[in-house]
This record gives sequence, structure tokens and C-alpha cells, in this order.
Amino acid sequence: MNELDLGKLRVDRSGIAPKAGKRRKFDRRYLWLLGGALVVGFLVLKPSVTPVQTTQVVSAWPSQQYLLLNSTGYVVARRKAAVAPKGTGRVEWIGVSEGDHVTAGTVVARLESRDVQASYQAATANAAVAAAQRLNARNDLEDAQRNLDRADKLFAKHLVSLLYLQEAKSRYARASAGSASAAAAVDAARANEAYARSGVDYTQIKAPFDGVVISRSADVGDIVTPLSSAADAKGAVLVLADMSRLEVDAEVSESSLASVHVGQPCEIVLDAFPDRRYRGEIAVIVPKVNRASATVTTRVRILDSDPEILPDMSARVSFLSQPADAQQQAVLAVNPQAITQSDGRSWVYALADGERVRAVPVTVGALLGAVRAVSGELKAGDAVVLAPGAKLRDGARIKRTDAP
Repeated sequence: MNELDLGKLRVDRSGIAPKAGKRRKFDRRYLWLLGGALVVGFLVLKPSVTPVQTTQVVSAWPSQQYLLLNSTGYVVARRKAAVAPKGTGRVEWIGVSEGDHVTAGTVVARLESRDVQASYQAATANAAVAAAQRLNARNDLEDAQRNLDRADKLFAKHLVSLLYLQEAKSRYARASAGSASAAAAVDAARANEAYARSGVDYTQIKAPFDGVVISRSADVGDIVTPLSSAADAKGAVLVLADMSRLEVDAEVSESSLASVHVGQPCEIVLDAFPDRRYRGEIAVIVPKVNRASATVTTRVRILDSDPEILPDMSARVSFLSQPADAQQQAVLAVNPQAITQSDGRSWVYALADGERVRAVPVTVGALLGAVRAVSGELKAGDAVVLAPGAKLRDGARIKRTDAP
């Protein structure tokens, strides 16, 4: 048997086997193509997001369509007084507290008055003594007059001497002078009595006008004096304000002075009650310019009374071209740039949630200052798109570029 040649049985695969390097290059290319297709598909199918700025729906008042200019100021009482005694004394009684209403002439406090009461009683007694002395002097004068008349008749009949007649005349002159002196003494005594009575009245501290007590600076036992610089003394017992005549002192720039005049209608908003509107009118334009701020003070009278309005409250004053309706109601309003026109209708795009908008049809009203009145399915505080583009549609996804 011939010996087998095992080498001839080996299969030569060099011609059909692909090279290892070429297979790896083909696999990497395939993966790159697959990844690119996925990215392109994601970008094509992903919804577009529109960047927008937003503004809010606000409450506005119809009177703002008559607005000429705005100013700020503080509520002041037209009449306000620091009630104090005319003289110095110690407080014995105080009958009012902060917030109490008082009428003119009401005794609100009393000082110790035993000494002035004693002086008044003495003056009254002296006036009574003087009145009695005048009565005696009048009786003496009447008696002297009768004696003189009798002496004249007797002298005419030559029944008495000339000396007797002269003595009667002298007695009448003395009685007449005594009567005049007694009358003057009565006047002096009554003047002293009135002075003493005024001293008693000064211890009765009375309200000078109808008003409300807005502060009390003294208490029972304190010494009060008009000379408030005196040591340990108070300058006033209380401060009284007439709440029926409240005004707002508002500053108007010198350049805007031509836009205001006495009697001009105004609208007042207090920081304490931002949802309320009060009618007002310019009562006084103070004829003086503040050189430091280049402003003029206007005093705006508050026409609508409200017991909750207090002096020194901060206020905003709108100077109007015509009076505002007393029964006006707040309306919804937006920035005019938030309103868009489409198919003959007006729309705003309100934020439905944090990522989408909804188209809300609105009815457009008057321009109220910097905003325009609208009505529709909106409420104050809703966020709407400011200056929406022509491509924005209902339900579109958006991204706010302003702070939410």
C-alpha cells in the first residue's frame, strides 16, 4: 500500500475567507448609519417648541381712560389740633382715648383747679361787696338829690340861707362822685371775677371742633404746659383731627403743572385698600415750588367718606380729564400687544399649563392707560403670551423666556 499523503487532504480557505479587518470596518459603518437614522427620525417627529414672553391679565378701572398723570402722597386732615391748656397744670382727669369721636365744646380733660377755684370764689365775693357798695352810693346820691331839691325850693322862698343851699349842693356832688366810684369798683370787681372764671375754664380742656382723637400724649398726673420745652412737662394732652375733611397732599412735577387746575376731578387709591376707588378733586394748588424736587404740592379733597381712611395713609392720585363714574366696576385688561387678530376676531393665547397655550376669543374694549379692556374666558392673574407670532396656534408647545 502506498503511504498516504496527508498534506493533500488539507482544504485551502485563503481564497474564500474575508479578512478580519474588512469585517470590522463594515460593522462600524452600519452602526453609524443606524444611529444617524434614529437621530433624524427623532428630530422630525419631535414637536416644535416656541419661545415666548408672557404678561398677566389684570383688573383695571374704566376711569383710567381719562388719565392725564399720576402722583403719590399721603392722607392729611384739613383740620388738626394739638389740644393743650392755656396755662400750666397737672392733669386730674382725661375722658377720651384714641379713636373716640368728640363734638366741639366737649370737656376732654381737666387739670387740678383747687387754687383757681379759690381765686374765683374770692373774686365773686369781691364783686358782691362792690355791688353792695354801689347800692349804698346810689342811695346816698338819691338822698342828696332830694335834699338839694328841697334846699332850692326853700331858698327861693327866702326860708333858708345861701350857705344851706351851698352845703346841699356840695353833699350832692360828693354823693355823685361816690356813686361813680362805686360803679367803677363794680366793673373792676366783675372784671376780676371774669378773669378768675377764665382761669377755672382753662383747667377744663375742651374740644375746639368736631373730630376724632388720633393720639393721647399725656395721662393723669402729668404736668402739661404750653412751654413744651419745660423739664418733665408735656406740650399737649391729645391730638384731634377732623375726619370729615380729609385730603391727600400729592406732589406734581413742575413740568406737569399745566395739566392740573383747582376743581379738577381725581381718583384716589389707598395702599391700605387697593381694591377701592375714591373720587376726589383738587382743592388747593399751593403757590410754592419745592426747589429741591422741582414739584408743587396739590391738596386733593376726598369726596367719598369712609371711616376706615386714616391720616398719614399712603395714597396714589390719578388726575383725570373728566369725572369718574361713582358706580364704576373693575374690568379685565391686558397689554395691547397680547391681543392678536385672526379671521376678523380678536384672540389672546393663555397658558393652559406650563408647556402649552390655548386660544381664547376676547371682546376688546377701551384703552385704560397702558392696558386695554377685554372680556372673555379669562380671570385676573392669568398668564397670556405677549406679542404672539403669526405661527402660534391653539395647543402649541411653548417655552417661557421670562421668569414665571
